[in-house]
Amino acid sequence: MRLTASAGVLAVVLGGCVGGKVQSTPSDGASTSGAATSLDELYGQDVSWSECGTDECASVVAPLDWDDLSSGTIEIAVERHVATGSDRKGSMLINPGGPGQSGIDFLGYAVSDVLGPDVLDAYDIVAFDPRGVGASTAVRCGGDAAIDAYLTADVDIRSQEDLDAARARVAEVGQACVDATGELMAHVDTISSAKDMDLLRAVVGDEKLNYLGYSYGTFLGATYAGIFPEKVGRFVLDGALDPSMSNDELGMQQAEGFEKALRAYVADCQAGLGCHLTGSVDDGMTQIRQLVDRAKARPLDAGGGQSVNSALAFYGIVVTLYDDSYWPYLTQALTEAITQNTASVLLQLANTYLDRSPDGSYSSNAMMAFTAINCVDYPIVDRDYDELVAFAAEVSAVAPTFGDQFALAAGCEAWPEQSTREPSAIAAAGAEPILVVGTTGDPATPYAWAQALAEQLDSGHLLTWEGEGHTAYGRGGACVSEVVEAYLLDATVPEDGKVC
Repeated sequence: MRLTASAGVLAVVLGGCVGGKVQSTPSDGASTSGAATSLDELYGQDVSWSECGTDECASVVAPLDWDDLSSGTIEIAVERHVATGSDRKGSMLINPGGPGQSGIDFLGYAVSDVLGPDVLDAYDIVAFDPRGVGASTAVRCGGDAAIDAYLTADVDIRSQEDLDAARARVAEVGQACVDATGELMAHVDTISSAKDMDLLRAVVGDEKLNYLGYSYGTFLGATYAGIFPEKVGRFVLDGALDPSMSNDELGMQQAEGFEKALRAYVADCQAGLGCHLTGSVDDGMTQIRQLVDRAKARPLDAGGGQSVNSALAFYGIVVTLYDDSYWPYLTQALTEAITQNTASVLLQLANTYLDRSPDGSYSSNAMMAFTAINCVDYPIVDRDYDELVAFAAEVSAVAPTFGDQFALAAGCEAWPEQSTREPSAIAAAGAEPILVVGTTGDPATPYAWAQALAEQLDSGHLLTWEGEGHTAYGRGGACVSEVVEAYLLDATVPEDGKVC
């Protein structure tokens, strides 16, 4: 299992602890129309912008398959916040991560809580839902009931037969996605989305692409830079992925990252008041693991006829590790679970992570798009049960609390659409300076990944934030904002080794 989230979107939701969020309505992923006769036609299309609240919205036509323009077309949903100043620098695309998160849903938060006034004066902020996501031509997987059963199930793999059954379930759900989505399922890969971004650059009238990408958005941005280095403008890649990693490496290091983040939380909890995790940090970690194990043996009552099994408990815990300002919510959830053996707060937190309502319906397609995109991005390793157990033991050696949640599971090896991409470093030779931002306590994209990406990129420059949680710009205070915005506004890169 790999974890997906947009730090910005989670901030909006958890800030209300834990209300609903406005979501785009996915368009029908099965519908493609027409065919683009040429790249000139695509790049020269006349886009009609309409008023949507205080912003402008449009739909951009892209090819279903960039290698076969006769394959049909899809739509990319776009929303832009127009620059407020007179000295306009152009547009800046933004992506909140995932993969599978909606850029359009992220736009309001980015404008109100992340981007400084000088940046908003200078740039049209252009949000988009990548192919397969949200209001763009989207991955669809059938009804919410089937999706909910799949995403929230406790899967216990203790034999080859259990593994075969789990893979059969993945294959069944994946086929439902193919049936509902159609040919798009094979074309939601990051390379195709990067080519979509160049199309967006052209239709908004910019010679070069300016871009702010978080988390998975750094992989999307780095991929773009590798394909179109001469078109790179101001690029901020915050919470970086290392594009040279295999899926195994990514999963193992992310598991270790969440283990370290949970330890940091436990230490902080035990140093304060009202913490029900007793003894040492190790003891506290054991108590959290025991809680999750208890939820697997007998799901915890969450009120209103709802319950929390170990899968939901896991999601409810890890969602709070994306930002240390969320840690009090985890303390609240653990206090309830330990003292009352109930889990209403854990359920709210898990639902936040999943974009899930209490009735089991989903307000976005983020989780299924996440799987669809990753499975066409990363080559699989098809293990038998004994090999999978051995790998899970390696992961648990660095992440003993939740290592099996990351490793002992069926995955893309049973998904109907699989990757042909081989992970490799991206140099983007000839690109203008690119700013990579890493957070030392980032669980979802460990700091070493930012170091690796900055080193790989010929023009990479690393900014380090010494903090806890996922990503830095918008969370890391004045120092981070000043460095990022000096780069966006004046192309000033930080000195080597800059730390905030």
